[in-house]
Amino acid sequence: MKNIRNFCIIAHIDHGKSTLADRLLEHTKTIGERDMMNQVLDDMDLEREKGITIKSHAIQINYPSKGENYVLNLIDTPGHVDFSYEVSRALAACEGALLLVDASQGIQAQTISNLYLAIENDLEIIPVINKIDMDGAMIPEVQDQIIDLIGCKVEDILLASGKSGIGIEEILEAIIARIPAPKGDYEAPLQALIFDSVYNSFRGIIIYYRILNGVLKKNDKIRFIASGSDYNADEVGVLKLTMTPKEEVKAGDVGYIITGIKNAKEVKVGDTITLANNPGAMINGFKEVKPMVFAGIFPVETDAFEELRECMDKLQLNDASLTFELETSQALGFGFRCGFLGLLHMEIIQERLEREFNQTVITTVPNVGFIAYTSKGDKVIVNNPSEMPEPTRIDRIEEPYIRAQIITSPDYIGNIMTLCLGKRGILLNQSYLTPTRVELTFELPLTEIVFDFYDKLKSQTRGYASFDYTPIGMRDADIVKMDILLNGEKVDALSALIHRSRAADFGRKLCEKLKELLTKQQFQIAIQAAIGAKVIARENISAMRKDVTAKCYGGDISRKRKLLEKQKEGKKRMRQIGNVEVPQEAFLAVLKLD
Repeated sequence: MKNIRNFCIIAHIDHGKSTLADRLLEHTKTIGERDMMNQVLDDMDLEREKGITIKSHAIQINYPSKGENYVLNLIDTPGHVDFSYEVSRALAACEGALLLVDASQGIQAQTISNLYLAIENDLEIIPVINKIDMDGAMIPEVQDQIIDLIGCKVEDILLASGKSGIGIEEILEAIIARIPAPKGDYEAPLQALIFDSVYNSFRGIIIYYRILNGVLKKNDKIRFIASGSDYNADEVGVLKLTMTPKEEVKAGDVGYIITGIKNAKEVKVGDTITLANNPGAMINGFKEVKPMVFAGIFPVETDAFEELRECMDKLQLNDASLTFELETSQALGFGFRCGFLGLLHMEIIQERLEREFNQTVITTVPNVGFIAYTSKGDKVIVNNPSEMPEPTRIDRIEEPYIRAQIITSPDYIGNIMTLCLGKRGILLNQSYLTPTRVELTFELPLTEIVFDFYDKLKSQTRGYASFDYTPIGMRDADIVKMDILLNGEKVDALSALIHRSRAADFGRKLCEKLKELLTKQQFQIAIQAAIGAKVIARENISAMRKDVTAKCYGGDISRKRKLLEKQKEGKKRMRQIGNVEVPQEAFLAVLKLD
């Protein structure tokens, strides 16, 4: 066990984690030249297209050093704030972390947030400055920033370039020298922590785990402590580029197990695997994930609901931060109320449902969870506009607040202040990390940052601001429910919970957008935004009409009037029985409102 090292790579988005992982695998000849490509560990098409890591990926490297053979278990983690739960799970399976900082960008918000996660888990941290061969590299400044942040010495900081392979040997030697070997006892009862799982249509559920104590052999009878169910270990092994079967996996190792389980409900991330005949104790798993954004996902065809339920279960196996419960909507039928960690997470889940499971789904307007207190003193959790009690019964409403850390260059302070104060933010602190980098701390309502805050922040700072947030609890707010009515009928999927001061403006924009998107009918359609019974905005879509007076040449006006009156009656009758189809674009357009 003294020759095993478990480590992961953490950094802000785009600081070169996957590229560095590629070089480590190439240098140690873990992957043959034929299999080598960029972002070799990112096996999802989506990850390659967007150039981001969505899932943590584990792989085992064999590396000889000073006459001994070492086994390095590397986990490459995502950098985006929406996937921080993946990072926290990867850290729990490691003893050390490479903290990567881009030489041209310096320390950014997610670097700090991931670093704190690693310190909480008592990991040994090896700071690495990446991309040192770029033209804009500011090596001395970034070294000073790292020393300020973690209090290490200059000689502890490694210099590397993932692109050209500089410093790879030094990183591997530092991993062996500085990261402690895993502790554990081969003789103790088996304890293995599940940190990830994936569904395979041929083999059932494949579970990834890290063994803390004991040995897991092929054909052992195993037990999941949380669910209490027993299974037979059909195949165990370690994770190379593909899964490599072994006769046994020992304490300190990261591996996989296949038991032929088909039911997704029986495997939980954070559960402990032990032996049925010699059970060990439960390991403390991971914190329960707190969803930030809620949205409804509905099948386009109502009879595809059961199939969608199965797909959601399988997807949850692979993405433990997704939470969902059943929901019904008058307009869309049966579906799910899902909790996501952010808008990018929501977009990725929708894409994965369409690509991996061939499900076409409708996603409703995302919103956050509020707490309403009724005049009788009851507490109602509102994740969905339809759960909001009647306005007359509400005593007060609380909304979630976050503390946001924004790191940027001083040129953009004005833009960021304007943006955050416009989103009902409160400035707490402004401190200069270096003469060219400033950290702003705001308290903001989560509702305001759900939609387009991140995009606006990036565009107003030319991509130079980095953003990270932590929830800080609930506060009183003046939140109202705004309904959209088409011809007097409520479309519940377009209802939104919104602050009263923003409702009129948002309602007007939404009505204008719907006017562009809805197709004309034979009758006039009224689009209204209303709070309770009070209409705050209205647009009309005029009717398509046939020119019924075309055949009257000259003659008395009463003949024309008679034809027009007859047409008007028909339109009126049609309007009473006509219904308006709302296309999927309309639901998505709500997200894209400026």
